[in-house]
Amino acid sequence: MNHEQLSAIAHTHHPVKAPLDDESVRRLLEQGLPRGDERILDLGCGGGEWLLRALEAHPRLHAEGVDISPDALDLARRNALRRGVGDRLALHHRSAGEFSSPHAFDLVLSVGASHAFGGLLPTLAAAREHLAPGGRVLIGDGFWDREPSPEAVEMLGDFADLATTVDRVVAEGWTPVYGHVSTRAELDAYEWACWGTIASWALDHPDDPDSAQALETAAARRSEWLHVYRDTFGFLTLLLRRTAD
Repeated sequence: MNHEQLSAIAHTHHPVKAPLDDESVRRLLEQGLPRGDERILDLGCGGGEWLLRALEAHPRLHAEGVDISPDALDLARRNALRRGVGDRLALHHRSAGEFSSPHAFDLVLSVGASHAFGGLLPTLAAAREHLAPGGRVLIGDGFWDREPSPEAVEMLGDFADLATTVDRVVAEGWTPVYGHVSTRAELDAYEWACWGTIASWALDHPDDPDSAQALETAAARRSEWLHVYRDTFGFLTLLLRRTAD
C-alpha cells in the first residue's frame, strides 16, 4: 500500500488534512472570505476539503486547486459533484510550485503543505505570486510548543517556536489579521482519527494483502506521536495580508 492510499484511508473521518476541527475551519474561511464572491486558490489542495467547504458556504465563489496526486484530485472532483459545487471548481494536476494562472486570486490557501515548497517562508513567497492586490493568504504550518528532542526535529522538521514563527512571517512583509493555534483537543483528535482509521481498516480487512502493513503503520505512527512529538508539536494557521506592496 503506497503513501497516497494510506493517506486516503487515514483521512476518511477527518477530511481536512490538518489538526483543525470543523468550527475552526469555518471561522478561518469566514474571516478569509469577507465578501463571499472571491476567487480562491489552494496550493496543495489534496482532496479539496477547504475549497469544498468554502464553495458550499458561498454560492458566488469560484475556486481552483492544485495538487500532484491524481487520486486526491479525483476524490475532490467526485465530492464536488456530489455536493453540488462542481461547476465552480477547477482542479489542476501539477506541482504547486510550477502552477501559473492568467488571473490573480483574492484568497490563496496552503494549509499543511509547506513541505511542497521547502518551508513556511518559501510557501508564502509562492502564494504571493498568485495574490490579487488587497488579497489574503491562509497558511497553516507547525511550530514547536516546547523544546523538541532531536528525534522530533528529524521526524517533523526544523520548526521555530510560536513567537519566532510569527516574527519571521511579519519580517517578510506580512501582517496577521487573524489566526488560530490548534488546541490540544484538535491535535489529539487529528492523530487518533488518522491512525485509528488505518487500524480499523486493517482489522476490517484481514484478508487484504495490505492489511498487515497497514496495521503495522498505524501502530508505528501512533507510537511516534505519543513518544516523540505529542508534547512538543503545535500547529498555527494564519490569515495574512501584505503590509506593503
